[in-house]
Parts: sequence; structure tokens; C-alpha cells
Amino acid sequence: MRNQWNVNQDDFDRFLAWLDPDRERAGTRYEDIRRKLIKIFECRGCSLCEDLADETINRVIRKMRDLADTYIGDPALYFYGVARNVRLEHHTKRIRIPHIPPPVPAEEKEREYECLEQCMKTLTADNRDLMLEYYKSEKRTRIVHRKEMAVHLGIAPNALRLRAFRIRAGLQTCVESCLQLSG
Repeated sequence: MRNQWNVNQDDFDRFLAWLDPDRERAGTRYEDIRRKLIKIFECRGCSLCEDLADETINRVIRKMRDLADTYIGDPALYFYGVARNVRLEHHTKRIRIPHIPPPVPAEEKEREYECLEQCMKTLTADNRDLMLEYYKSEKRTRIVHRKEMAVHLGIAPNALRLRAFRIRAGLQTCVESCLQLSG
């Protein structure tokens, strides 16, 4: 959300007058709009619904000098449009916590490794060498190394990726079967 902005009394009075000339009805209207904004944010799955409603109201109040004389129609509708933008900003800025799988026990890792070794032995020598070379390097050197591999094999880099993908898919199926048998 944007920087916190404190509303001064003049801006707030102008805001209430825009909602309704009668101060009591304006206060009631303000409370109704705020309650509806909170409900909108709740229905959209937002956290901090009250804060988002307050931010929406603050933004509308900030626009009062320009808005009060030119806006025609129900003021509540203007709030809902601003609320839409606030929600979109909140949604894009929300910190997403990645799902972290629970740690795999050491004995299970050992079983997976043994199954991978068994499955690697079932590959042809060329495919086994290709897989070992393909996954040998890391980061930027991996990219350069794979380009060199493709040139050495006389194929396009995309063809190399496809070949490695197919071999890896076969290995994965083999490892999963092995784990089911040994589990």
C-alpha cells in the first residue's frame, strides 16, 4: 500500500459534505461505505481488509479537492472503483510464501539414490554418458557446456534438451517403480 497519509480536518469535512450535506447522514453513509469496502475485500480473499478499506477511503479523501465539484453520481461507486485498484495493488505486492516440502528422511534419500543407480545401469552407455554430461555443470557454465555438447553431437540445442528430457522421463518412471517395489 502507499505511504500512510493523515487526513486533516478540512479535508475530512469536505469529504463528509460530498457524501451528504447533513453531517449525521454523511457519517452514517461513511460507515456504510467502509463496511461494504471491508466486505468487498473479504469476499476477494484479501488479508488486512480493514486496512485496505481505510487506504481506499484515504485515497478518495486525497482526491476531494478535484473530485467534489466534478463527480456526478453515487459517491459509493467511486469508492468501489478505487477499492478495485487498491485490491489489485495489494494482490501484486502480497508476499507469496513458497510451499516447502518436508525434509526427506536420510534412509529414503539413500533408497532413491540406489534406485537411480540401478536405473542408470539400464541405460545405454551413450545415454548414460549424455545424462551425466548434461547435468554436470551449474548456472552459467551449464548453458555454455550444453551448447558445446550440442555442437559436439552435431544436433541443435533444442534437440539435445528434448533428448535429455526423454531419457530423464524414462529414468523417473524407472526410479518410481523401483521405489514402489522396495517400499
